[in-house]
Amino acid sequence: MDGKQLEEQYVRHLSGFVDWEQLDHAEGWILFPDNIGSHLSIDETCLSQGELYTVVTNKEAKGKKGALVAMVKGTESEKVIRVLRKIPESKRKKVKEITLDLAATMERIATRSFPKAKLVSDRFHVQQLAGDAVQQIRIEYRWQAIEQENQEMELAKETGNQHVPEVFANGDSLKQLLARSRHLLFKDESKWTPSQSHRAEILFRLYPVLETAYRLSRKLSNIFTTTKEKGVAFTRLAQWYNQVETAGLKSFGTLARTIQNHYTTILNYFDNRSTNASAESFNAKIKALRSQFRGVRSIPFFMFRLAKIYA
Repeated sequence: MDGKQLEEQYVRHLSGFVDWEQLDHAEGWILFPDNIGSHLSIDETCLSQGELYTVVTNKEAKGKKGALVAMVKGTESEKVIRVLRKIPESKRKKVKEITLDLAATMERIATRSFPKAKLVSDRFHVQQLAGDAVQQIRIEYRWQAIEQENQEMELAKETGNQHVPEVFANGDSLKQLLARSRHLLFKDESKWTPSQSHRAEILFRLYPVLETAYRLSRKLSNIFTTTKEKGVAFTRLAQWYNQVETAGLKSFGTLARTIQNHYTTILNYFDNRSTNASAESFNAKIKALRSQFRGVRSIPFFMFRLAKIYA
């Protein structure tokens, strides 16, 4: 049996794809107003060859049938808003809460499409920015270490000596120490292995600025993990902001200003402790389906299959 012919027969005659009511605009957007609920998530996903789509999902469906509300090509706010406003206003006004990342475009889409909804910035995106700020400092030090090693090697050649890099008690050279510290800086020190604890001890002794950055990152994470009340969270975030100003770290200063610009939607997390994890989970399902199809050869048919499973 010719597999390619069978596939074509399935697409054209057996699947119902040709008669699908959303076929005409499927490459640009698909919409399912009946799937709208009181709690939504909005995020972007990469569908094919770097092409981004904005995805709106219903949290109550828990990633199963009825989860997909809308999928729109691109992240341009006006374009996405035009599609979402095809949903009757009475349904859009029933949305009570919508979780999203820190992108200004997503905030604009959510505000103008769902006027009664409370916006909640995802705590994990905030924590990720803090982790990235720490890693930026580590990477800068690593480049300095690489340059230092290059200079030492060149000097050794000029003097006719063999270059022997300094090795610390745990067996790492300076360059290796900074490269191998990447993962431990993302974790709480209570979860470090003995070798990671030893590496961190050497790292922080050599680079106290990196330890300061790490401590600031963990304090921010602890605010989200341990704080129960919104008012207390506001106070603790203000205290953290003061600590960042005292530390004078450029990457954390940028992070602090980002939090300040989004503090209202970030603080809304402490009302119901809602996150955008459902959107990330749905994105993973899209990637899994894409992998199953071995890529996306036909976007309309991929959207059709996605709709059949999740809409």
